[in-house]
Amino acid sequence: MLRNTLSSLLIIFVFAPSFGQVKGRPVHTYSIVARDTITGEIGVAVQSHWFSVGSIVTWAEAGVGAVATQSFVDPAYGPLGLDLMRAGKTAQQALDGIITSDPGHDVRQVAMIDVRGNVAAHTGAKCIQGAGHIVGRNYSVQANLMLNDKVWGAMSKAYESSRGDLAERMLAALDAAQSVGGDIRGKQSAAILIVKGTSTGKPWDDRVMELRIEDHEEPLKELRRLVRVHRAYDHMNRGDLAVENGDVDGALREYGAAEEMFPENLEMKFWHAVSLVTAGRLDESLPIFKVIFAKDMNWATLVPRLPQSGILPNDKGVIEKILKTAPKH
Repeated sequence: MLRNTLSSLLIIFVFAPSFGQVKGRPVHTYSIVARDTITGEIGVAVQSHWFSVGSIVTWAEAGVGAVATQSFVDPAYGPLGLDLMRAGKTAQQALDGIITSDPGHDVRQVAMIDVRGNVAAHTGAKCIQGAGHIVGRNYSVQANLMLNDKVWGAMSKAYESSRGDLAERMLAALDAAQSVGGDIRGKQSAAILIVKGTSTGKPWDDRVMELRIEDHEEPLKELRRLVRVHRAYDHMNRGDLAVENGDVDGALREYGAAEEMFPENLEMKFWHAVSLVTAGRLDESLPIFKVIFAKDMNWATLVPRLPQSGILPNDKGVIEKILKTAPKH
């Protein structure tokens, strides 16, 4: 049954209009696919001198694996690779099946990793130099059209020696690629996609991180900035969940952590102040509200609307005290 299913998948994709054509979009780039052995998370990260690289190079599915498809890219490698790994093929088996069926394989560069950490990579003989890849334990780094042949080695070394979560280690690999020359054409876009190791059946919950820099003079720096923002809003989301569950202390802790990361962000300050009120610490909240209202009075306009939603106490005296901190006009 499995053999028949896989054969059907190959037939569907081999005869699809886009798959197997030698001509492709010239997304020459450097990338990494990797699996975190502690959390089980799987991810792919990329940078290229090509607009919106993340929309065609990065593919991942929780409980299945990740794919980076580049060089003269055929985007069909992404969904087909995931389909085959989901059906039980290892990363190597999936890649071998696709490469064998693609007359344009000499200009493709592809890496796959499955949920068990099996890794496979292919650099076609006609990929523009410098081009190459390194398959390591639970990761693969690959690059083509690079300034020199140091790039993938630097990426491998950086990934293996870096510390932190999967996002941090993959970013370290991208930075290392750029530090030794990177793409011969320069920089334009970048992306990172991370999913859980086990599927919940809810794709929106299974995406740990999905960020894209479509067009920027410094895409890696901008990607790092957005990763930091993402981490801060993870705290905000956990704070919101704590509020829903009546965990005021948890909400204060999470909102406070987010605000500490981005002290200039008024929304993070606002919900921190709201949580203090909910916790019965009105006096502590008032200086925070004062700072917020001085910079944007729309937040003061919002305050009286919150009691109806149960977010602030339905207490006229409390609301008046909060609003008294707003500037007088």
